[in-house]
Amino acid sequence: MPQRLSWMGLAAMAGTLVCFVAPALRAQAPAAPRAGATPDVPFTHGKVADGATKSAVCSACHGPNGNSMNPDWPRLAGQNAVYVAEQLRLFRSGVRANPVMQPLASTLSDQDISDLAVYYEAQTPTGLEADPSYWQGGQALYLRGDRARDVPACTACHGPVGRGNLAAGYPALRAQQSVYVMKQLNDYASGARYTGPSPPQASRNGTMMFTLAKRLTPEQIRDVASYVQGMR
Repeated sequence: MPQRLSWMGLAAMAGTLVCFVAPALRAQAPAAPRAGATPDVPFTHGKVADGATKSAVCSACHGPNGNSMNPDWPRLAGQNAVYVAEQLRLFRSGVRANPVMQPLASTLSDQDISDLAVYYEAQTPTGLEADPSYWQGGQALYLRGDRARDVPACTACHGPVGRGNLAAGYPALRAQQSVYVMKQLNDYASGARYTGPSPPQASRNGTMMFTLAKRLTPEQIRDVASYVQGMR
């Protein structure tokens, strides 16, 4: 059986990732990538203006400037460029299966992905409202975690106001659609988020999320999703 990761172990994992990834990012030179490269740092060569033009197709689902009004589609405004680029590559390869995103992402070059990633990171998410019945429970989980279930606080990786962590590739969560957040947490818990021989290792932070999502109750998933929707 796989070894169970403790609350403290997961927190340490998050800290270790930041320590190792941040210096690597600082060492990146602002040079154009070699042909065929798949860069991890899209903002070293991505162009916001080009991303704005290329996002015209994306706006049909993700809304103007990435502020989706459809609860089933994520808001991309203000999203971490490293995370956006990683997920687009996973859609492109089919590791993250989605009948809408996969055919669209399959047409994108590495430069397209970098341009879109930096464009969406430069946008400002507009506020949404949290469900008054659930946000307080979600706030408690987000800020303090649940030691009884070995769940660390979400703020450890996603930040106190849900802006994520650029160096480690943790996504921003503020103003995200609660319906979408619930689906992703449930997909992590069920193992459906990614495909392939080792889904938890498909993304840089996948192992952590596959582990934690399984420990959340349905009520906790609902509550924390409501809370992040209302974050500014």
